Amino acid sequence: MTRPAADIERLREEIRRHDRLYHVEAAPEISDREYDRLLERLIALEAAHPELVTADSPTRRVGGAPLPVFTSVRHAAPMQSLDNTYNEAELRAFDERVRKVLGDPEDPIRYLVEPKIDGVAVNLVFEEGAFVLGTTRGDGVAGDDITQNLRTIRGLPLALNDVALPSGRTSRGRFEVRGEAYLTRDGFSAMNAQAEAEGEKTFVNPRNATAGTLKNLDPSIPASRPLQLLAYQVVDAGERHGLRRQSEILDLLRAAGLPSNRGENAAGIEAVLELVHAWESKRFDLPYEVDGLVIKVDDLGQQQDLGSTSKAPRWAIAFKYPAEEA
Repeated sequence: MTRPAADIERLREEIRRHDRLYHVEAAPEISDREYDRLLERLIALEAAHPELVTADSPTRRVGGAPLPVFTSVRHAAPMQSLDNTYNEAELRAFDERVRKVLGDPEDPIRYLVEPKIDGVAVNLVFEEGAFVLGTTRGDGVAGDDITQNLRTIRGLPLALNDVALPSGRTSRGRFEVRGEAYLTRDGFSAMNAQAEAEGEKTFVNPRNATAGTLKNLDPSIPASRPLQLLAYQVVDAGERHGLRRQSEILDLLRAAGLPSNRGENAAGIEAVLELVHAWESKRFDLPYEVDGLVIKVDDLGQQQDLGSTSKAPRWAIAFKYPAEEA
């Protein structure tokens, strides 16, 4: 390997490590300015040696001409929404339905409880470890190709870590992930302040701003805005990848280099309700908007038994907190 090639690869690995520390582990080691200097050095080296540029380089996040229109892409598996609940009685009714379908097992159902980010759902496809396609939910059957815009999100790795899976495959085969794009409260405030200073229209809330940013045909716009990403699901996690629990999916996502929630397990509906009460105030400690919790049956085999309606899975439900008063 030549000296320039070695320097370029070293910088890429260092930048990827800092991306992971910042977005996945929430433990940054350097300042934003120091990070920018590393990126500037890499940009300069790649400009001097264009033959060494690769598609998964951190410098490839920004670029591409504005699109004339978004292309519709059919999802490999439907992107369903979730049914909502708003009170304790509705959550208990959900648990009763689950238990009934599963034959009223003696042991409590093990659930996984995650904060519900008020963002925009996206589908991410990786081939041989490289990020190749990103789409919106759309109508659940097909969504818009927003790959160029998603590539600008620093928390989205352009190349996954190689993680061995129970199936014998690795995360560097075909790997399809569902997640949520969002803005932190501080990022949203800074974005609106800049828009106001420049005499431009401001956004109503972080979700509205995220949706508008992702659907911009000019990728330089999302590149200038502090979008974030949290992944929460792997398509065909049980059948294709050999995982057994929803909680294992979150562990896998983090190991592969994708930011994800750290869900909490709850044995039975009473434990779920305890978490619902705890998160009612705790959610305001998070840096992003959380409008509720997502409660999922943790066992992937039980999820399979429960199945789905045409609209939503029967093994998961959203609990929505009352809207905040202005």
